[in-house]
Amino acid sequence: MKGIVLAGGSGTRLHPLTQVVSKQLLPVYDKPMVYYPISVLMLAGIREVLLITTPADLPLFQRLLGDGSQFGIEISYAEQPEPNGLAEAFVIGADFVGDDPVALVLGDNIFYGQGFSGILQQCVRDLDGCTLFGYPVRDPERYGVGEVDDEGRLVSIVEKPTEPKSNMAITGLYFYDNDVVDIAKGLSPSVRGELEITDVNLAYLREGRARLTSLGRGFAWLDTGTHDSLVEAGQFVQVLEHRQGVRIACLEEIALRMGYISADDCYELGARLAKSGYGQYVMDIARRVGA
Repeated sequence: MKGIVLAGGSGTRLHPLTQVVSKQLLPVYDKPMVYYPISVLMLAGIREVLLITTPADLPLFQRLLGDGSQFGIEISYAEQPEPNGLAEAFVIGADFVGDDPVALVLGDNIFYGQGFSGILQQCVRDLDGCTLFGYPVRDPERYGVGEVDDEGRLVSIVEKPTEPKSNMAITGLYFYDNDVVDIAKGLSPSVRGELEITDVNLAYLREGRARLTSLGRGFAWLDTGTHDSLVEAGQFVQVLEHRQGVRIACLEEIALRMGYISADDCYELGARLAKSGYGQYVMDIARRVGA
């Protein structure tokens, strides 16, 4: 499976913070926001990643992440000059996807939960059509909402329903078979002038090939689209890391534990950041694993 991180947009809800830099390069506590969605793809076992962003921000992401080889993955880049909808990612990334299935994760979404990697890898293995990830919320009328039958198959998807049939919001993480490229290419822009991801999901729903995997109790799903949610996400990460002594979305550690890099490689990456607590943590992990 290939992976796409969509890190475009203008981040207007975060102005003036995002007037000169991409939202996905802002810090969420101790690391850039984009680390979190990349970590999701890595935990799913995905090693070929396309990062889509604006022409102005692309060089900054390249400076931060390079070609990904330091993490044992391959990162390539593409431009989305205008925010023309999430589904445009599959049109822009068609050559990258090729004949493979693909995961799309939004660059401002943060996921955390015990056993998440196992769930993701199982969903990759069992993929038949599309798999969406749902999260129970208090205010489902603010989200796209999925309704499922007893077997977990999606019955309906409704954007911002006035009378939600469930409290299961559809998150910014999507797994698709290769049909998604042709489906996206065949879409017409919505009244907003965008290629809507919901229209992609509805195409799979009509064919009976859409499933919803629930990320329920014990999981956290955060987006960081407002000033308040950005602060709350940073506080969430800070509390967990301080309490548990682990680092969420530490790409160096994930690469090491997934077998993408060696303990020596990991230690060297940490040594480059040795003056920060993050770098010290990476070096400590490398020492413990390599001992």
